[in-house]
Amino acid sequence: MLKDKKILLGITGSIAAYKAAILLRLLVKEGAQVQVLITPAGKEFITPVTLSALSGKPVESDFFGTTDGSWHSHVDMGLWADLMLIAPCSANTLGKLANGIADNLLLTTYLSAKCPVLIAPAMDLDMYKHPAIQKNIDILRSFGNHIIEPATGELASGLCGKGRMEEPENILEMVKGFFQSGQKLIGKKFLVTAGPTYENIDPVRFIGNYSTGKMGYAIAETLANQGAEVVLISGPTSLPVSHPSVSRIDVVSAKHMYETTIKHFPNMDGAIMTAAVADFTPIVQEKSKVKRGKENYSIELKPTQDIAAQLGKMKKPTQHLVGFALETDNELENARKKLTDKNLDFIVLNSLNDEGAGFGHDTNKISILDKNNNISGFELKTKADVAVDIVEKIVDMMRP
Repeated sequence: MLKDKKILLGITGSIAAYKAAILLRLLVKEGAQVQVLITPAGKEFITPVTLSALSGKPVESDFFGTTDGSWHSHVDMGLWADLMLIAPCSANTLGKLANGIADNLLLTTYLSAKCPVLIAPAMDLDMYKHPAIQKNIDILRSFGNHIIEPATGELASGLCGKGRMEEPENILEMVKGFFQSGQKLIGKKFLVTAGPTYENIDPVRFIGNYSTGKMGYAIAETLANQGAEVVLISGPTSLPVSHPSVSRIDVVSAKHMYETTIKHFPNMDGAIMTAAVADFTPIVQEKSKVKRGKENYSIELKPTQDIAAQLGKMKKPTQHLVGFALETDNELENARKKLTDKNLDFIVLNSLNDEGAGFGHDTNKISILDKNNNISGFELKTKADVAVDIVEKIVDMMRP
């Protein structure tokens, strides 16, 4: 799949640079032409000799040749590549990429690149959590770059948490995804909501639900596999994002999910609303922990804003909107009402009465109802296979 694909591999100053050698070998084995760019700090962790032997090309790092004054053109390299992959990307380089700093050859080449860019951060968990790092990641995503989220595990510091560079084998699969043929949603942008929302009662308690986000994450990945760019707005969940074309935005409450979804929807070709958004939220959210007392404690609730209904009002003729209905009784009647009231193109119905369907399972059993009153029923399947059925319906709907 990667035969003769031209890939720029950027390596920065991180202990994870040893993984770059493995990744380079995998890319070359798949037939890719790989040009390695390494920062001065990167050379402290892995030698250009090793990388050159694996790539079959000289490793570039300096603007000028030290002996003959030859110039290494960042412009030519940026135009040559079909894909630029920066792995590992240190916190230092991440900040420079986000702010247009161009003090080494890797950075100037990035600024000249016309191809898709994949960035695989690698750093300690506290660094990765820092607001400055998260802000820089958001900036890079807004530029259209794809972030390969770091994995969770043991770090060089001896701590355990999120920050280690994704494994080379997984990155290779993501790179392959960029070059898949037969993709039906290339150039399309989709928004997907997933997971639960948490409505705070006090600083330590909340009203929530059992949603894990598995269905929404499977749909987001399936859309990306078909060539779409996906913005995944996710409630609290431990699930990772495994595709570079999926940009995740984390939210907590129904209000936060509403505001984020409304902000991004106008720029989308479609939205799939899989999140289990709370219908009610406490009117008063206590600022300190509510202590146990002798008397009953009552919580007064108010309705949350209906995200799907608002998108239905905003929807342009060129946009498509898909909803979900998880029901316990009067399933078809309730689903039809939501389909009409929220101006959906189709709705995915699943019932808690079906064994193996709904929250927490790796499987689901659905029916699809569209605005033309067509109903399609499906057998119990893995959520990955269910996602394929749903995306196929979207593809059919978008055909001229």
